[in-house]
Amino acid sequence: MTSLPDEHSKRFIAILNKKIETGKLFNALGHMTAGLAGGSGRAEEMCFLPYQDKDGGAHPHVSHFPFIVLKADNSNKIRRVREEALARGILFTDFTSTMTVGTSKQQQESTADTPEEELEYYGICLFGDTETLREFTGKFSLYQ
Repeated sequence: MTSLPDEHSKRFIAILNKKIETGKLFNALGHMTAGLAGGSGRAEEMCFLPYQDKDGGAHPHVSHFPFIVLKADNSNKIRRVREEALARGILFTDFTSTMTVGTSKQQQESTADTPEEELEYYGICLFGDTETLREFTGKFSLYQ
């Protein structure tokens, strides 16, 4: 096995809007996580590892880095995290209410027809250096 980076040097952070029903949040989290990992082109940096159980069963593609789930009081708190991520050049994906109705094409059209200030954010998922992310996500509490 090759040497692994310090597991506390980077992390995934998801911040979810506590006002949205749980089922919708899980859907949003799934979409954001898939988009972040699959769409970033940075899978090697995210350090996905294969695991194998004693019986030889494979448990593939688990990230070496922590995945922390936090909660936000509302959409505007997530909007501010998004703005900070953009300003700092931090890798992220987000999910809004416009992404929940109809087909993917209809969702894209709905999003395109909605000014950013009117979007209701369900969540945001980020990946980056732990200390940098803590600078602007440290005020959020764990989602429990």
